[in-house]
Amino acid sequence: MSTVTSSDGTSLEYEIAGDGPAVILVDGAMCFRDAGPMRPIADALRGRLTVVLYDRRGRGGSSDALADPSARADAVAREIDDLSALVEAAGGTAALFGMSSGGALALASAVALGPDRVPRVAVYEPPYLPDPMLPSAQAYTHDLLAALASGDRAAAVELFLRRVGVPEAGIEGMRRSPGWDATLALAPTLAYDDAAMGDSLVPDDLLQALTVPVLALAGEQTPDFLRLGAEGVATGAQDGSVEVVAGQTHDVAADALAPHLLRFLAG
Repeated sequence: MSTVTSSDGTSLEYEIAGDGPAVILVDGAMCFRDAGPMRPIADALRGRLTVVLYDRRGRGGSSDALADPSARADAVAREIDDLSALVEAAGGTAALFGMSSGGALALASAVALGPDRVPRVAVYEPPYLPDPMLPSAQAYTHDLLAALASGDRAAAVELFLRRVGVPEAGIEGMRRSPGWDATLALAPTLAYDDAAMGDSLVPDDLLQALTVPVLALAGEQTPDFLRLGAEGVATGAQDGSVEVVAGQTHDVAADALAPHLLRFLAG
């Protein structure tokens, strides 16, 4: 376990282990090292890659010096600074792999940090949306930021859970679970993921600015719009490719994902 300090004084907790080219794993919404998919993914990669597993700001063991994460432009810039500090901790050069909304942050960071520091980027199902789904995404952003501004963490979390398809009975079960308070503690970090997604469209201008290889991955059994997001990233990047992970949904298994990442990142 180690810590690194970002430009605004935020302390980021991370682990680094393995052998081979370095990759930093960037979680999606409501996830951190010990709550989400990244630890098993890290374990599956460490035989051939040096893996940096970290808690995004405001999650797990990391602090957050930014007073208002809902200040969208500033939120993205601060998380890019976080990844800059982690790239330095990894030796000055590291690929990025981002899950879901973490993929959007990984893409923006790769452009900002440049090819000498981020030589490759992989993403899994960044939730960019087709035009017909944009009104609901815009309404979600409005309601989410309003809930956070009013201090209603429960409403913010419930909005997120509904947006990703959790049924009302499932949300009610979570409210009554011993882990609900821990879930509410993560609510302010939803503003970071919302900011990273921007207007929820595939960011064509940003992708065209990427000169490094980009691998976009999607599960074979995932909803169509998530596959379209991955395909849009691959098409928009100067050197992009898309691969389908057989038998998988958005909740991807590490042993199914790892071969794709190892081929792309370790050679």
